[in-house]
Amino acid sequence: MNDIVWSYRDSTWSEDHDLVGYDVEARGGSIGKVHEASTEAAAQWLVVDTGFWIFGKKRVIPAGVVDGIDHEGRRVIISMSQDQVKAAPDYDDAAWASEDARVKHAEYYAQYADRDRPA
Repeated sequence: MNDIVWSYRDSTWSEDHDLVGYDVEARGGSIGKVHEASTEAAAQWLVVDTGFWIFGKKRVIPAGVVDGIDHEGRRVIISMSQDQVKAAPDYDDAAWASEDARVKHAEYYAQYADRDRPA
């Protein structure tokens, strides 16, 4: 699996903080709230509840596309536009345990996990 996609650029972003309930901001505006967050090493991701924005669907947002976290403001900022998030694969809780589902998501999000940008 692609470690860049599944890990935060700054490992301190998720330490000692529960990100559930944080707003998630893409370029162009909010995409929803963090519903679930994984902090496993090399398998860090957020499940974002998009509410009515894309018909109540959820999106997995790998840690590698996170540009920053504002703990005071309870916001996660990602490197993607709203349209790019909308075009991402749907999150299916039942299928998430399969390697195929994670590979599919990693392939889509790899283009947005740019490690050359400063944290």
